[in-house]
Amino acid sequence: MEVTVNATNVEQDIMTRYRERSAGSRARHLEAQRYLPGGETRSSTWYAPYPTYMAAGEGAWLTDCDGNRYLDFLNNYTSLIHGHAQPEIVEEAADQLTRGTVFGSASEPQVALAKLLIERVPSIELLRFTNSGTEATMMMMRAARAFMNRDIIVKMDGGYHGSHDFVEVNVSADIKSASEPAARIEERGVPEAVLNAVMVAPFNDLAAMESLLREHHQRIAGIIVEPMPNAGGMVAPAPGYLRGLRDLADRFGLLLLFDEIVTLRLSSGGLQEAEGVIPDLTALAKIIGGGFPVGAFGGRADIMSQFEPAGAGSLSHSGTFNGNNITMTAGLAAMQRLDQGAIDRVNALGDRLAAGVNALFASHGIRAQCLGYGSLQQIQWTDEPVVTLNDAARAGQGIGKLRELLHLELLNRGVYTSNRGMFCISTPMTEAEIEFALTALEGALRALKPYMNEVAPRLLGWNPHPPAPSRRSMST
Repeated sequence: MEVTVNATNVEQDIMTRYRERSAGSRARHLEAQRYLPGGETRSSTWYAPYPTYMAAGEGAWLTDCDGNRYLDFLNNYTSLIHGHAQPEIVEEAADQLTRGTVFGSASEPQVALAKLLIERVPSIELLRFTNSGTEATMMMMRAARAFMNRDIIVKMDGGYHGSHDFVEVNVSADIKSASEPAARIEERGVPEAVLNAVMVAPFNDLAAMESLLREHHQRIAGIIVEPMPNAGGMVAPAPGYLRGLRDLADRFGLLLLFDEIVTLRLSSGGLQEAEGVIPDLTALAKIIGGGFPVGAFGGRADIMSQFEPAGAGSLSHSGTFNGNNITMTAGLAAMQRLDQGAIDRVNALGDRLAAGVNALFASHGIRAQCLGYGSLQQIQWTDEPVVTLNDAARAGQGIGKLRELLHLELLNRGVYTSNRGMFCISTPMTEAEIEFALTALEGALRALKPYMNEVAPRLLGWNPHPPAPSRRSMST
């Protein structure tokens, strides 16, 4: 007798196969729940029914505690540009380890990495190191407020800049507002007073930003933006948008702050170099630490000079592990091996992945797209243009557990990504790894089509006039 495949069958099958191959991860998760809330210490790395416990990594591949291997397109959320255990980075970090990790003093490795970053990133004349991207954006915003003697920073609706209180506003885009996004706090425990110092505007909308600045510019210190928002959906900046923000900041006498924590990898000097737009301050993290915890912020010398300890009324900025020797050494080794040639190669692989994903969607009649910029790509469950972060948020509505199930099914097929559908490329990858991922994705899409048909039928069907994918190529 023929068995009808429905959404419930698909979900149960994917979950069953995941559990069968990950018994060791399940046991470790049950143990972890005794000591960590929910068995995890990072919200982003938890997923149902329980997360996979990775045991080792080498190059572009991971091995879990059950012996399963995975092609890693997550790379610790884009931070491992050279993949896992890159031999030269390991060697230099190990050598530093034998001589000490941190001394509580000034050190030469700080100066060496700072010099490299200043030489590459156009906006940075002076910088300071932190231990995370969250700290980097927090201190960058503090520097802007202090320099301008104003409290308010404008952020993008749906923009993510870490987890400090002043960026826990509109982390997800406002899809309910019919006009301008309403500022709101999304996390319990963040004081309402934060809303006195943060305003929001839609990404890729210069008219809305101009309107907000015209009315409130005298109270605003600056604008913070990821040149291409990462957690918001890898929505590329519209042509002229970043230049328009620069012009508006200059016209209204404000500072422009770029969060290039993720986008630094897209060019040797970040997306600001690729787009030819120079902000006043820039936050960095991720790839500059060589696999160790890191952050940095820097910019114009007159703004950063506020942190000179001997200066009158100087701003204080401490941190026990700021600029520690092991991170600085590994970071320098990683960045020295990331020249423009290496960046061009991973960007081209990202373009190849995106083209392949979009071809799969077209061949299977799935109304979705892969969008992004070079080595950073993400699946969006719509074939309509995705221009704002509001568009990206709407694409995720009405699709049930599709994202989560695709994530698990790719795990079942040996591909590790984020559970929101993000793919990032590392330097150990080649065309062979891209083909492996596309084969796994095609199998996953076949398995999930009955689920889409029942839960999200809008995703299936031929569109005679599909819009061009809302993405940009770094190779053009």
